[in-house]
Amino acid sequence: MRVLVTGATGFLGRHLVAALRGAGHEVVGTGFGHELTLPGVTLHELDVRDADAVARLLATVRPDAVAHLAALSHVGESWRRPDEYFAVNVLGVEHLLRHAGGARFLFISSAEVYGAVPEDEQPIRESRPVAPRTPYAMTKAAAERLAVGAGAVVARCFNLLGAGQTTNFAMPSFAAQLAAIAAGRSEARLRVGNLSARRDFVNVDDAAAAGLLLLTRGEPGEIYNVASGSAWSIEALLGRLQEITAVAATTEIDPERLRPVDIPLLCGDASRLRALGWQPRGGVEAALSALWEEARGRAARRP
Repeated sequence: MRVLVTGATGFLGRHLVAALRGAGHEVVGTGFGHELTLPGVTLHELDVRDADAVARLLATVRPDAVAHLAALSHVGESWRRPDEYFAVNVLGVEHLLRHAGGARFLFISSAEVYGAVPEDEQPIRESRPVAPRTPYAMTKAAAERLAVGAGAVVARCFNLLGAGQTTNFAMPSFAAQLAAIAAGRSEARLRVGNLSARRDFVNVDDAAAAGLLLLTRGEPGEIYNVASGSAWSIEALLGRLQEITAVAATTEIDPERLRPVDIPLLCGDASRLRALGWQPRGGVEAALSALWEEARGRAARRP
């Protein structure tokens, strides 16, 4: 199967590409504003806001399936750039759906669309009505409607964790700060945001395995949670990361890292995905270790 993966050079994209190639599929990828190199994959630069460019690429590639990952994904940043988030995350999906032809289509969405859900009503099932509370979540909810209406499969990912995520996200930022402390380049103080929020963390390799499964076995027009079913507070996860790194540091609240709206708890029920045969194997511990090894390696390469 020839699969077009948009956002192939991104965090989940690289892992999904590896899973697809490992399963014997041909992969063509897109990226935008990043280094366009990915071993064994033909990459095209694509701005999904450009409908004509999307049409030309799909006509050239003629994929059997499309996995759409290209998006702006930082919740806090979406408050400062709502128009751009709408253009990329909603119009981009519309352009791809319009020109995908008969290709199977997987859209990667986010658990942020659920909004604030009472703790006694969690883990959350896919049947729960969405109630987005941030510009990012609103764009994902809108794009989901387009995707489901067009017969796409939707993966609602809870918080992904592992190597390859940029440091404007919490855990990669903590790992980078700890690596700098370990290398003697920084004082033993971590700049943090809200540590009380609890999230359902999923190893990015397990999410990639879910994407591969949904591309081949997901029911068109249906939504599937990608979740572990348990939640960690950011504080507890940071504590576990510090145990792995053996780096001691105090914490200091950085106002720039606080969001206008921060949902207290998000935890998902992935029973529908598990019914297709998905079994998460990586887990949080392995993801934290991979994140630390990456951060430590980067710190060691700095002059």
